[in-house]
Amino acid sequence: MSEPLVARRGGPLAGEIRAPGDKSMSHRALLFGALAIGETTIDGLLRSEDVVATADALRAMGVPVTEHAEQWRVVGRGIGGLRRPDTPLDFGNSGTAVRLMMGVLAGQNFQAKLIGDASLSKRPMERVLNPLRDMGLQVDGSESNAKGTLPLTITGPGDLVPIRYVLPVPSAQVKSAVLLAGLHAAGETSVVEPIPTRDHTERMLRAFGAQVKTTDSSEGTVITVIGQPTLQGLHINVPGDPSSTAFLIAAALIIPESKLTVTNVLMNDTRTGFLTTVTEMGAQIEIMNRREEGGEDVADLIVVSSPLKGVSVPDDRAPSMIDEYPVLAVVAAFADGPTHMAGLEELRVKECDRLDMTAKGLRACGVTADETESTLTVHGCGPDGTVNGGAEVETELDHRIAMSFLIMGLAAEQPITVDDGTMIATSFPGFNNLMNDLGADIRATGDCTA
Repeated sequence: MSEPLVARRGGPLAGEIRAPGDKSMSHRALLFGALAIGETTIDGLLRSEDVVATADALRAMGVPVTEHAEQWRVVGRGIGGLRRPDTPLDFGNSGTAVRLMMGVLAGQNFQAKLIGDASLSKRPMERVLNPLRDMGLQVDGSESNAKGTLPLTITGPGDLVPIRYVLPVPSAQVKSAVLLAGLHAAGETSVVEPIPTRDHTERMLRAFGAQVKTTDSSEGTVITVIGQPTLQGLHINVPGDPSSTAFLIAAALIIPESKLTVTNVLMNDTRTGFLTTVTEMGAQIEIMNRREEGGEDVADLIVVSSPLKGVSVPDDRAPSMIDEYPVLAVVAAFADGPTHMAGLEELRVKECDRLDMTAKGLRACGVTADETESTLTVHGCGPDGTVNGGAEVETELDHRIAMSFLIMGLAAEQPITVDDGTMIATSFPGFNNLMNDLGADIRATGDCTA
């Protein structure tokens, strides 16, 4: 059942908040813990629907995964030690969970059926399946069509062949799936990245004890994993998610007189594109208390509402902020002059066609937006203009579209409604309450008075 939400303009945002745990690292902490020997404990794990889907899938394959208070515990079964599931593995809306799990399942000697919700079942899986087939994975084919979408039945051979794979498009998920499969293959498996993507898999695998080498070549960065290691369980403290933090930063920047402190934010260089871009636009953001936790750079941010100017965002920055473009487009609507964003073709194969849905939402709210196959130009309304708002924005069950336009509604002249907010819990559970605690006004439409 859908839950329309409305956001309306109010007073400034103020307060201090700890960023929600990073979703990418939360998935990986659970998966790598399952492949290790011994116990892995995890603090700060994001308890979103996407991450819970990973935990449930591991439980279905015989991995003890428990939660006590705010700490999670995984008792690993070792490389190749998972058990055949008795029922299909349901990944809900999580593309990260299912794609990374394909790499793990490629190294198991059993068959498994993978399913997801209506949105996930439309998303492409061939980019992951192609290299895994080269390693020996058997794919029975989609039971819905021939395009490599869910549902899928896959069979691991139990004896994978190592490969050297050049990524045709930047994708941390494809890279990670191949490296995870490579853990189960004798010898060296390498992935070549012409354009760097987020490197959490490499960092965390090293922490668990895997041999992972990174070298430069004429083709790009080469990441090589040595197969059949013995991973050791460890303790992981998951830092705050930069993609979730982007919504908090955006709201503080565009709502006048706001000032927020966001603590424990992941500052990995492959994830800071949004922060770099809004700083170029004139954002007042102070980076405090830089430190290293669990092999990752972490810091606290103080964000103050700021006059912003339009900028041109280069296409090679896209991998470091691909999930943040919808909310960047919202920020750009309040800037002075146009903001041009390039290299956005990946947005067309997310939970929905995010590029198209972002452009449509902007136009519905009175903002001029020009869209091509891989670019978006937003013509900002500042400093003397205003964003009208006053629209109901379609989300197509995309959590980032929903949150982005709710943020816009907090600064627009008229309230903005999104047609459904239930899917926000897939990545940012408690979003509405958290924002309201800081001074926002986001509520179900049934709770609003005329």
